[in-house]
Amino acid sequence: PLHLAAATTTWLSSQGALTFLKSGSPTSTGKGPLASAKGPLAEAGALLAELASADPDALNAAVARESRRRLEIFLAGIDRYRAHPYRRDLPEMPVLWRQGTTRLLDYRPAKTAKRGAGTRGAGTRGAGRARSRAKPKPVVLLVPSLINRFYVLDLSERVSLLRWLQAQGVEAFVVDWGAPGEAERRFTLTDYIAGRLEAALSAVLEETGRRPVLAGYCMGGNLALALALRRRRDLAGLLLMATPWDFHAANAAQARCLGACLTGLEPLMALAGALPVDCIQGLFSALDPLLAARKFMAFSRLDPASPEAAAFVALEDWLNDGIDLAAPVARDCLAGWYGANTPGRGAWLVAGEPVEPRGLELPSLVVVPGRDRIVPPASASVLAALLPGAESFTPGAGHIGMMASARAPRRVWPTILTWLKDCGAANR
Repeated sequence: PLHLAAATTTWLSSQGALTFLKSGSPTSTGKGPLASAKGPLAEAGALLAELASADPDALNAAVARESRRRLEIFLAGIDRYRAHPYRRDLPEMPVLWRQGTTRLLDYRPAKTAKRGAGTRGAGTRGAGRARSRAKPKPVVLLVPSLINRFYVLDLSERVSLLRWLQAQGVEAFVVDWGAPGEAERRFTLTDYIAGRLEAALSAVLEETGRRPVLAGYCMGGNLALALALRRRRDLAGLLLMATPWDFHAANAAQARCLGACLTGLEPLMALAGALPVDCIQGLFSALDPLLAARKFMAFSRLDPASPEAAAFVALEDWLNDGIDLAAPVARDCLAGWYGANTPGRGAWLVAGEPVEPRGLELPSLVVVPGRDRIVPPASASVLAALLPGAESFTPGAGHIGMMASARAPRRVWPTILTWLKDCGAANR
């Protein structure tokens, strides 16, 4: 409904703007406020002056036809998406550990993953294990965002970072946060980091006997960095992928606006104990209200039987399968991260301690997608400068494309793998 409203409001109200072109209006005579404007407003003024010379009836009819044409293509794309037969059917991986709604999934190569088929709860100890004398392979614990399902890292048979790493011999584990239950709705970021995430790390250490690389994607990178500062001696390295840090680096006004939205959302969060996923989707949609329209119009032109169409549906299904955010976490993120830029100012606290990248002496790789529109490169690249001795990698990819595009296995993942292997070699 949100995407439909944004598209129809924009296109069908275009005719209303034509009233400004009537003969005698300040715009039509070139004497309005746009006449002396600069930059984009000057371009708008020039366009309006040109349109004013057109025949009003013909222009009105042309705008009406174009609005209907775009809306019909958009609706056709939505219909084709809803009717597409694709369904994600990848096999579920073993659960190594579970606490509340949080699970730790075992993506090690098949010959070793069988050992993790059982589930260990919080506070339990695994049986003794025979240590392998084989050459150790990299161990990595991946931390996704709290507001999206983990399986963007395991999207489909064609594109899955986790299964690609598995095929390369990497012993990978991933946190599946799940939707907040009754207990998690009271969680703060400290509860997630110093509680659930620390316990997941301990489970990996116990299972493998080796220090893993801690890898965080998007918001998961912020959680991973905070955990690394608490448990640096238990880690071989830190990998941060598309992780925001200075939330005011690119567009401070927009970030503050998102923070200000918290006031209007408080009554809903007080009732639900969480920020509903539809509200989260609405906030992201506000960054580019017509993105969905462009996406579905492009999808309507694809052959439904093509791999490209299946890839679109797989990704769109994941985008529409988001998770509610616990109310205390939503307050931390909206008011703290976006509104007050607490990470960028060194004022973000976890368990009462500042999350300060400068104090982390640990091999680190910061991956900053060059075409990221969700986490601006200016926000994420700050971490490469703050972390002592960190390496950086800037692929020509977008925020989601670095994980879910057909080009990612060739252009992004091999560099990550090489770095993971280097950390694994140093961890022998």
